[in-house]
Amino acid sequence: MNRVNAKKIPGAAVAVVSGGSMVYAHGFGIWHLETKRPVQVSTAFRPGSTTKMFTATSALLLVERGKLDLNKLHIRMHTLKRTEAPFHASYGEEVSPVCPAHVHSFFRKLSMNILIVDDEASQRSVLSGYLRKQRHVTFEAGSVAEAVGVFSSHTIDVVLSDFQMPHGSGLDLLKELKQLHSQSAVVIMTAFGTIEGAVSAMREGAFDYLTKPINLDELDLLLDHVRELSSLRSENLILRERLAETFSFSGFIAQSDAMRSVLSLAARVAQSSATVLIRGESGTGKELVAQAIHVAGERKEKPFVAVNCAALNENLLESELFGHEKGSFTGADRQRRGRFEMAHGGTIFLDEIGEITPATQVKLLRVLQEHQFERVGGSEPVNIDVRVLAATNKNLEDAIKKGTFREDLFYRLNVLTIDVPPLRRRRDDIPPLLDHYLHRFAGESNRKKLTFSKEAWEKLLRYDYPGNVRELGNIVQRAVIISRGDHVLMDDLPHVVRDFAGESALAQASPNLSFTEQVERLEKELIFEALRLSGSNQSKAAKQLGLSERNLRYRLKKWGVK
Repeated sequence: MNRVNAKKIPGAAVAVVSGGSMVYAHGFGIWHLETKRPVQVSTAFRPGSTTKMFTATSALLLVERGKLDLNKLHIRMHTLKRTEAPFHASYGEEVSPVCPAHVHSFFRKLSMNILIVDDEASQRSVLSGYLRKQRHVTFEAGSVAEAVGVFSSHTIDVVLSDFQMPHGSGLDLLKELKQLHSQSAVVIMTAFGTIEGAVSAMREGAFDYLTKPINLDELDLLLDHVRELSSLRSENLILRERLAETFSFSGFIAQSDAMRSVLSLAARVAQSSATVLIRGESGTGKELVAQAIHVAGERKEKPFVAVNCAALNENLLESELFGHEKGSFTGADRQRRGRFEMAHGGTIFLDEIGEITPATQVKLLRVLQEHQFERVGGSEPVNIDVRVLAATNKNLEDAIKKGTFREDLFYRLNVLTIDVPPLRRRRDDIPPLLDHYLHRFAGESNRKKLTFSKEAWEKLLRYDYPGNVRELGNIVQRAVIISRGDHVLMDDLPHVVRDFAGESALAQASPNLSFTEQVERLEKELIFEALRLSGSNQSKAAKQLGLSERNLRYRLKKWGVK
């Protein structure tokens, strides 16, 4: 890992420097989010580097389980409390201080409770010392019995256990923890000659294994993977609790007959285990419908795993879906389980299914037919039990005719179909949706008395929302942020809403422009407004518009926009 040159910036929450370095900056120094280690502070950022700082007035702010695309480099970001829209600052600009309580909460989120089980005290001491430097909390045990005793008084995230010990093996410990219904990730430490035993332990539920002597870089990577899966489990637990307590099909904001018909069908579909294809424009709420189907079905206690198939290229998507073996490609330092394995027993939601390549379509077809696959670079079949829900904003029948989508895969996905109507075809839902988002965002800003002015309300009711519910939510959030006083006024609405007259495209057309020029003009307006609403985030803008990122970039390049 290259050393990061960064200036100490008072109050900054996160600084991202071009070249792929991601650092946490606060008054006491710099903390690297990828290596989880302190970084040496120098006098300034490298001249000419592109810098973005994300901050909020009361909390650290990052994109939840997302990836920031900076100079075509995907950087993993960790989940922290979200409060308000990102604040973009240039280098050296004053930003609001970060609450120390949230700083401490941030470090607690990065650290884990790790139990080291080994009959050799020196081995325990070396590992414990290293892990404490990485801000983890460590516990030690010299036997299986001691390890079980630790669980009686502490919550353990990860167990690093020697495979062979005088009084019980790592496999024995694994069986004991099963009896305790422990959710800890058990990692077996083994000498080269006992790898076969470690693999047997993995079949019994161990998370992974490490060979002695322990490579600390491999240990760091493995712990990152544990944290990622732990975060996924936590998200699913929160999702289940939230939906079970406050959300059901009847809890959807749906006053229109069109949406009520959708929810009625979804409730019936939830009782089966068949594959479901959810169709609709971008922003209509397809993933929300998928989540509700999962929660209402028999798999509600198991994981719900969502994958945006349009966000990754072919090779990365295959690895994300099916996992990969160590050495299968450059950078594959160890085996990694894919999203299908993470969703075992539960539901996987494949969003933007129409964007996957023919090669990936073949692999997905096999999963649907045989319920098994091989990891990238592997030859051993992996068996899974997963319900597949897929979504698309494309006409897959047209894609079949063009030869870009397999007909046999379409029929495998299209066992049950749910069509989610666009917001303009269910206008009865607009008033309650406006009220819902106003209440939500005003509450987050502690402005519970905020209401829409009469003029703003009427204009919002007339607007046609080409970005559907997602656009409506973005518009209300923006209006709440920039409004002053107790009312959202006309001036607080974006130009695209204020200037909307409810006229047809033909009525707005200029006689001096050709049909092609008229279409391009409208296309530009939609794309530039989507970019503005998304804070110039091309990935978000493309998703809102129902375009692939590649398609959006092509149009911007054609218009000379970088």
